[in-house]
Amino acid sequence: MMTLTTTAFENGQGIPATYTCDGTDAMPNLTIAGVPKGAKSLAIIMNDPDSPSGTWTHWTIWNIPPNTTELLEGKLPQGAVEGKTSFGKTGYGGPCPGKGEHRYFFTLYALDTMLTISADADVDVVTHARDGHIMEKTDVMGTYERKK
Repeated sequence: MMTLTTTAFENGQGIPATYTCDGTDAMPNLTIAGVPKGAKSLAIIMNDPDSPSGTWTHWTIWNIPPNTTELLEGKLPQGAVEGKTSFGKTGYGGPCPGKGEHRYFFTLYALDTMLTISADADVDVVTHARDGHIMEKTDVMGTYERKK
């Protein structure tokens, strides 16, 4: 069974401000285990389903080599590609809710293919390219509420 974990926070618990717009906006370190045999690549989509404007995408990354066991802050695996977020920028954009506590899902997908999409692709393009190629998926969820 594939797993995605982080040392930054426990699943279902609060995300430290360091990894948000109130801190350094750095992505938390992520640990990957149990990737199914035959996977050609991995992809991660980080979403906030609690945004009042609809699901907000904070990060998309794909074509992560399937033998990757860690994603470290500021260091992307060779060949991995980051796409556009709902902020209109490429790369990780940390939690930054307007009000209230929001949930942030980091969803890892094991795919049976490499995605041949543009580096400026948004989540809709990534999702469309990924559909039909998911071998397994898992996630880790953290919460965040801004202190006013």
